[in-house]
Amino acid sequence: VQLQAFGGGLVQAGGSLRLSCAASGGTFSRGAIGWFRQAPGKEREFVGRITWSAGSTVYANSVKGRFTISRDNAKSTVYLEMNSLKPEDTAVYFCAARVLVSGYEGVSAYNYWGQGTLVTVPA
Repeated sequence: VQLQAFGGGLVQAGGSLRLSCAASGGTFSRGAIGWFRQAPGKEREFVGRITWSAGSTVYANSVKGRFTISRDNAKSTVYLEMNSLKPEDTAVYFCAARVLVSGYEGVSAYNYWGQGTLVTVPA
C-alpha cells in the first residue's frame, strides 16, 4: 500500500489550502483514510478521517468547522480542505490508512503512512 500526500505550501493566516492524498496498492472498503499533523517539537496529532465506503468524517476539535475531508473513490484520493488557517496549523501533514474503523483515532490505529507535506502559516 502506498500513500502520497501533496499540496502543502506557504499560506497567509486566514487563507486556504487543499491537500491531497493518493492511495494505491490496496483496498480500504472497510477502512478509512486519516490526516495527521506534526509541528516542530510536538507529537503527531490526529486531524480528521473519512471512511472509504460511507464517507463518514470525524475531526479534531482544533480544526472542526475549518477543515473538511472529502474523497474521490474513482481516483482513490482523499482531500483535506483547510480554511481560515492559523499560525498554529503550521506542521507537516501526513495521510494514513487503516484497514478497519474503530472509535480510536490514534497514530497506532493506522496501518499505512505516506510521506508528509509541509504547511506553513506565518504569524
